[in-house]
Amino acid sequence: MTRSTTARTTPRPTTRSGETAGSTVSPVSPVSPDDLLKLDQQVCFALAVAARNVIGLYRPVLEPLGLTHPQYLVMLALWERSPLTVREIGRLLSLEPATLSPLLKRLEAAGLVTRDRHPDDERALAITLTPRGRRLREQALDVPPQIVERLGVRVEDLQALHASLTRVIAATTAND
Repeated sequence: MTRSTTARTTPRPTTRSGETAGSTVSPVSPVSPDDLLKLDQQVCFALAVAARNVIGLYRPVLEPLGLTHPQYLVMLALWERSPLTVREIGRLLSLEPATLSPLLKRLEAAGLVTRDRHPDDERALAITLTPRGRRLREQALDVPPQIVERLGVRVEDLQALHASLTRVIAATTAND
């Protein structure tokens, strides 16, 4: 099945002079009303399939590390800064504590992190890398190049995609 890769936007009202009103972004090509509900025109569909497929590429790469993709994301956060509270990890990963709790328990059972009461706030749980968890970072350095190779997409294109997705994330979380 082939999909059109041409960017499309909904038509914008025009002024009497024929200029697009209300926006500095001009549409690439107008979408007919019949196209508005076509599956291959839906951003949500493209994002969902892309996310599922990319995460699927990670599975065999992360397996030798003993990590699932969500666990890998937690470890990435901790490799940047450890310790972190559960709340901080949740904010960084946009995950709820109820989702994080079982992930953190499995990482602790694997000997990669410890979960202890935060010394400054007895109500908060501090998640700290163990020596084994810190050593795993060396193996994880091979993950990004393997994913880039499996995707077969230029690094520059992935960086541009990342920037676009970061703007989408910001736009969707602006009212939180």
